Amino acid sequence: MEMRRRQPVGVELVKRGIVTENDIEEALKFQREHPNEKLASILYTLNVCDNEKLIENVADILGKKGVLLNSNTIKIKPIDYLPLETCKRNRCVPFEVNNGKIKVCFSDRVTNRNMDSVKLLLLNKGLIMESYVTFDKDIEKTLNAYDGGNNTNIEQTTSTGTIIELVDSIIKTGMDKRASDIHIEPLANELRVRYRIDGELFTVAKISKEKQHQMIGRLKAISNMHQEKQEAQDGRILIYDDYNIRVSSQPNVYGEKFVLRLLKKNVDIKNIFELGYPGTEEELKRDFNKKNSITIIAAPTGAGKTTTLYSIIDYLNSPEINITTIEDPVEIRIDGLNQIEIGNAKSTFSSALRTVLRQDPDMILLGEIRDKETAEIAIQAGQTGHYVLSTIHTIDSIEVINRMRKMGVSDYDIASTLATTVSQRLVRRICPQCKEERDFTKEEKEIISKISGKYGEKIDFTNLKTYNTPGCKYCNNIGYFGRIGIFEVLSVSDEIKELIVKGASTIEIRNKALEENYRPLVIDGIHKVLNGNTTLEELNRQLILY
Repeated sequence: MEMRRRQPVGVELVKRGIVTENDIEEALKFQREHPNEKLASILYTLNVCDNEKLIENVADILGKKGVLLNSNTIKIKPIDYLPLETCKRNRCVPFEVNNGKIKVCFSDRVTNRNMDSVKLLLLNKGLIMESYVTFDKDIEKTLNAYDGGNNTNIEQTTSTGTIIELVDSIIKTGMDKRASDIHIEPLANELRVRYRIDGELFTVAKISKEKQHQMIGRLKAISNMHQEKQEAQDGRILIYDDYNIRVSSQPNVYGEKFVLRLLKKNVDIKNIFELGYPGTEEELKRDFNKKNSITIIAAPTGAGKTTTLYSIIDYLNSPEINITTIEDPVEIRIDGLNQIEIGNAKSTFSSALRTVLRQDPDMILLGEIRDKETAEIAIQAGQTGHYVLSTIHTIDSIEVINRMRKMGVSDYDIASTLATTVSQRLVRRICPQCKEERDFTKEEKEIISKISGKYGEKIDFTNLKTYNTPGCKYCNNIGYFGRIGIFEVLSVSDEIKELIVKGASTIEIRNKALEENYRPLVIDGIHKVLNGNTTLEELNRQLILY
């Protein structure tokens, strides 16, 4: 059978009367200056014809269906159906759903392999995919809206401003957008700028590779780093009135990456209950106002341990109590506290703690228990009339016991001093401006009922609602604004102390705790969903429920 060779897109569009030969000549001239641009995209940029007809015909030439992607054609929230990273990787946007079928448009640059990959993902969700193609720049624009949005100020400064203005724009925009961290990353052909907002990373700008050396120079200059050193360094930026910015540089294969941690000065300490802490004030006093004991907060990096510690300290602080903190670094300064910063290699938590014990403290906040020496001194402090609050890296509140055992602390010492352990995570709050009330789906009810039932809780969904999170200008089109903690609290009772002394496993300790008032993270998370603070999807993102 004779195979018909497909004509070039430009020739075919002229034959169909969509564009003229002059249009193609202009497009080819543009392409010589922008060799990475496809001809169809250039015609779209030049706006030489009806754009809907252009994409329909380009798609037809490629053997596909075409759609012009805009606010009229997008009838769903794309990231409700595919993760943002999947959309970015495969250059696609879901835009309409009807009767179990989902329409997905792909960039005119993608391959059939991308389409097949997405098709399989959606099939696993019970959706049959109908594929379309559109112009790559519309895919980019749409995905950027869900990725924190490329910032116009940064783009303008990149084009017209100096390096000093560009770095200043990146930092000030991060402050405006509530970023906790700014990542400035050298890639093969560009510099990428990303903000971490409410725990999620969003790409906000891509900067020409030519500016990399100047950017690095400027960042090192304002961070008080050595210009010539091509190795990891730490510094600080102190030129902004309201912020103390910690800076870390680390060489990679394409240059030096910088991460800027934005720490706001004079932050108001939130009430512990505002953070989402469960229980009553009586329970809070029982769990955190003890002498001769230790309270430990357990959570991964970035899950809000320090914020919770500050809130507890602020709650307990009074002129009659001598409170000393040992931190690396001091992130928030509080009047009335004696705050010590571990700032160099000669000073450690353990050495500082020894000194502090001679300063007549009633309460000690120890930034982190990292090793056996620090753990043993903290235990001694707890056994000699002090109240010690600290943090440790482990997965939940009961595993704190195992972690201390592995550090070499005896079961007797753990049982005699450990009073309370808390584990926590942060989940994003539903945006109050754009949330859309709806009933829980059948699947959501089944998931919640199954998890709650496992811990003896029955849920009546009669008057309960949840929310869609479409996104708006207020939340940068993310659908969430701010975060709230989910917690589990283990109050170490006499019965649990006996189990610890006997060397019982964490499974035995967990079973005993469940007979008392202990409830795991997931239960507090479910309550936050039922109360309308967050969504089941967001809870699953943190705890992997299904």
